[in-house]
Amino acid sequence: MPTRCPHQDLLKQADGTEFQSICSLDKLCPDSRGSDTVWRVLDAASQTNNDIPLDRLTVSYCQSSSPGGQNVNKVNAKAEVRFLLATADWMQSHGQKMAIMHKNKINRLGELILTSECSCSQLRNLADCLQKTRDMVAEASQVPMEPSKEDAVLRRIRIGNMNWERLRKRE
Repeated sequence: MPTRCPHQDLLKQADGTEFQSICSLDKLCPDSRGSDTVWRVLDAASQTNNDIPLDRLTVSYCQSSSPGGQNVNKVNAKAEVRFLLATADWMQSHGQKMAIMHKNKINRLGELILTSECSCSQLRNLADCLQKTRDMVAEASQVPMEPSKEDAVLRRIRIGNMNWERLRKRE
């Protein structure tokens, strides 16, 4: 079951005003819309549904393996984000391409697993995992460029020259 990030909630102060930390998820991911979405994919990616739902992500924290002194054994700073590629309908057809491109990050259950331990802060590591996910979706949504006729001719010439050199060195 996905866990809810404690930094999303507003804190009530004694005088009744609300306080929100400068490191809150809303400020790290300003394009998100409410508590049911984590962030929005960039508009450059051609998708009809840009929202990535929070209930599809499983967020967990554990102890980091990086050095950090006495505090490293007490704080769960390493963030781990998982989601099932098969049920990720918010990616539409990009799930197949992501499965091929990042096959070493998928476990036997079909979950894409991203971890981050670059910081001593849970929230920064979570933001890093979300940024990695955003980059992977944007990369998978890009259409590969078709080489021009000149590039195709140059490639054929270069491959022919390499083969000729290889055969010449063999003799």
